[in-house]
Amino acid sequence: MSFVSRFNPKTGVVDFWHEFRKPNPLRVPILIASTLPLVLMYYWVTSETVYKTPDRPQITYITSYQPDRSDDEIIAGNEANQEVKELREEREEDLAERKRELYKALGAAAGMDVEQIAAEADARRAAEEAAEAEARAERMRGSQNGAQDDGPSEEGSTP
Repeated sequence: MSFVSRFNPKTGVVDFWHEFRKPNPLRVPILIASTLPLVLMYYWVTSETVYKTPDRPQITYITSYQPDRSDDEIIAGNEANQEVKELREEREEDLAERKRELYKALGAAAGMDVEQIAAEADARRAAEEAAEAEARAERMRGSQNGAQDDGPSEEGSTP
């Protein structure tokens, strides 16, 4: 018995046609219900959209500074930027102070002890600023110690 004759689809097709020709009122709905999953899977597989990989972008470097600037021009630019930064910080402080005054007025209208609340808020703000300053100082000490430790060590070296 050869491999081809053992798995010959002709006998299966003949058997299917023999059963399909029998007068059965449910033969068409059963045929549709049995082929529907395969049709849906085939549709799903063949309708996949594949996009072409995009071209690699062409990188254009944008420089905002002239490479031939003098030291005086650099210093003047830094001073102008510092002025803008200080004005921005001053404006933010003014807004924060205005907000505090509005909240004080609201608290006073609600019958709260606004002086005690303001003192607690000032103490909390001062503690946060002190903690931030301490963390900044610790980072600076750590970066200075790290810069000093970059040299070769005596322990791991061999003569």
